[in-house]
Amino acid sequence: MSATLLFRHEAKRSLYAHMQRIFIFRSQHLPSNREDEEAETRNENEKPEPTSSTLVYNPSAYYRAKTSQSSTPGHFNAEEESYPNLPFNPAYRQQSNLYSISSSRQLSSAKNTLLNLAFSKSGSNRRAETTAYTTKDSSVKGDSRAFQRCRPEYRNMTHDLSQSQHSSAIDLNEALLLLHKVSVLKGSIGPSDVTNFLCKLGQLPHERSAVVRGDTRFNMLLRYSVESLQTFTHQQLLDILKAFVNLRLPYSHSLLGLFETEFCRRANGMELHQLLLAADLWRCLGRSVPQYLERLFDSINQYFNQMGPPELVQLLYIIGEGRRCSDTIIQPLESLLMRHLNQLKAEELGAVCLGLFKAQIRLSERSARRLVDGSHAVVKDMSDFAIVNVLKLMRFSYLDHLPWLEAMGCEIPGRAPQMGVQGLMHVVLACSALHYRDDRILLAVAEQLPKVMVHCRSKDAAKMLWAFGTLGVHPSQCPNLYPCLTAILRERQSEFQRFPEHLLTGLLGLAFVGQFPHDLISLALSTEFVNKACSSQELELRKDLFTLDESVSLELPNWMGPRLSQSIRTEVTKQLWNFAQSDICQKPEVLEAEAMLQELLGGEMFVRKRMILPHLRSIDLEVHLDDCEQPLPMSSEHQAPIKDKRSASSQHWGEKLSGVPLTDDLLAQLTNSRKNLPRRSDKPLQNPSTSKVEPVCERESIFNVGVDLTDDLVVAMTKSGISSSHPDKSKPSIVRLAVQVTNRNQYCYRSHQLLGLHALKRKHLMLAGYRVVELPHWEWFPLLRRSHAEKLAYLHCKIFSSVNSKK
Repeated sequence: MSATLLFRHEAKRSLYAHMQRIFIFRSQHLPSNREDEEAETRNENEKPEPTSSTLVYNPSAYYRAKTSQSSTPGHFNAEEESYPNLPFNPAYRQQSNLYSISSSRQLSSAKNTLLNLAFSKSGSNRRAETTAYTTKDSSVKGDSRAFQRCRPEYRNMTHDLSQSQHSSAIDLNEALLLLHKVSVLKGSIGPSDVTNFLCKLGQLPHERSAVVRGDTRFNMLLRYSVESLQTFTHQQLLDILKAFVNLRLPYSHSLLGLFETEFCRRANGMELHQLLLAADLWRCLGRSVPQYLERLFDSINQYFNQMGPPELVQLLYIIGEGRRCSDTIIQPLESLLMRHLNQLKAEELGAVCLGLFKAQIRLSERSARRLVDGSHAVVKDMSDFAIVNVLKLMRFSYLDHLPWLEAMGCEIPGRAPQMGVQGLMHVVLACSALHYRDDRILLAVAEQLPKVMVHCRSKDAAKMLWAFGTLGVHPSQCPNLYPCLTAILRERQSEFQRFPEHLLTGLLGLAFVGQFPHDLISLALSTEFVNKACSSQELELRKDLFTLDESVSLELPNWMGPRLSQSIRTEVTKQLWNFAQSDICQKPEVLEAEAMLQELLGGEMFVRKRMILPHLRSIDLEVHLDDCEQPLPMSSEHQAPIKDKRSASSQHWGEKLSGVPLTDDLLAQLTNSRKNLPRRSDKPLQNPSTSKVEPVCERESIFNVGVDLTDDLVVAMTKSGISSSHPDKSKPSIVRLAVQVTNRNQYCYRSHQLLGLHALKRKHLMLAGYRVVELPHWEWFPLLRRSHAEKLAYLHCKIFSSVNSKK
């Protein structure tokens, strides 16, 4: 009898062991039912919502990866621009940044730019597209937490997931035995027991954690932790949270909401390192905890005096990842940053720049410049990831730090072959935002793009097309660049249903360099796409559609494809003109040019301030001249008063309105040589005598602002009415002039090269039959402080010399 019982006992043990092996095998190769349900729930909840533009962060994309792997939720190499209220997963959206770079989504008031490099002010909850071609390689060295390995002090306030993996002390059998003890103890389990069990289970290798999470006894343990929540010490709570990270507990687990509430309740009583560690653990879990961060900001004020460099950098990292910062701590943070700046290491400087950029914290210009100064001093020691972070901060702050930019001209060509597509994209995006053209940088990036295009999203291609087009990199300089990026837009057409802005951004960038792919334009102007773009609640895409449509009309006169409806064109034109009247038209340099031209030409009816080409979103001063170079009125309602006003003007400027009489006094003002000319103090200004001037061979500066008194200028200023008194009556024509008052934001940095859209406007004005007369900022702005006569002489030279030069 005893032998029979012993045999049955051994048989049961063998069967139990066999069933356990089967259970372990299936758990390792198949996800648990619970995980399947959670995945389905997440997929159902992740509906696409309208947004601005996706700027996905993947530190591995800053480096060339040999293999492509999919990252799991909670991994540190998560997408960069995560939205603050979204859980942590492989693709997140950046909160809309007024200073981000994209095609125009709203008008620029401050800079009179035609396309404001901004998205919308409203936030976005839409997820980034997750596609199979996005490079994710966990073996890549660059990530947003690399700075935490710079100092041992970070161990007290951060969680090193890689270190916990290496220190795994238990196997799956031990974990199952622990769960068995949980089922045995049941109600007698105390807070310390719960903590010990969870901490030991957290030492299980990550690839085996799914077995534990799917066990009902683990759920029982979690229920016991909730029952003891308020009796845990601060350290026990942190240890439990650390165990949740190691066990890969899903960010959406309802249990975590209860723990967040408890951490919020205890925040005021926690120490500095405990506050920072808790925030870091929440980040590792991938859970957005805005309430806890608010409590953290409220509590951190009392610890500013205790903060050293590591505490400061970790706090800025947490602020950046949370995409929020209390206004009350920005000034103390800036002061603390300036105090510790010289002690920060290369990767820490990169982390600081990234945190400031993500949280949209605007430092004073002096502080931002000092921060980039410090980065420039250690640029050789910075990783590619850190360098890109500095460029992001400069892009956000519009900081023209020339030494750093020049250093990039040396660094990027050598680093580009190891950088991934997103790193390359951010480099050219920063150059575009800063209007900085350095062919060493741009050509190095362009050379690498065909090699990494397999990992390029439609968004990356669109932003790079915009950047290269804005900086005027022509197809002849990079034969493979534009075909490569255009091919990506074609391959990713399915993404435009969710992100229509990417297609418009890319097509506008192509238009800047004269590229018009018919198939993509037909798609962008199709009724279905236009309706999709116009229905966006987050973005204003009608202006971009309008710009593209009118560009096609001018540049492709034989275009037979779809066009934008007249109602949309009319509505956008009205909207743009209303804005221009309240902003651009009121700029002092424009008002002064308008007033001076009216005086020069004989009255306000001869000058019209308007948007000649509304789709290019800026105004011009339009002037019409006849064959005799006489100004013509702009509209029929001005015909009646023309005669009187012209006769009154002729008393002041002579019988013909084709030149400014060069009196001795005027010439003396222009050449600063009054003492060499006879005095005419008794002569009335209304009837000046004309001085005969001998042409000179040497160039003599008259304004000291770049305008020289050349032979042609003297002839233009002194020409008589006889020269234009015999026009060819058989060929009457009207010369249409578009007088443009430009500013430095319309040019590449420290150059006279127009940026993409402004160059496009020049081209379109000429296609529309206008002659462009530019009043460049380096000439006109200094003249605003000069005499009345100098302004008139300058405008006379500009208007009539431009006409003569075209004959």
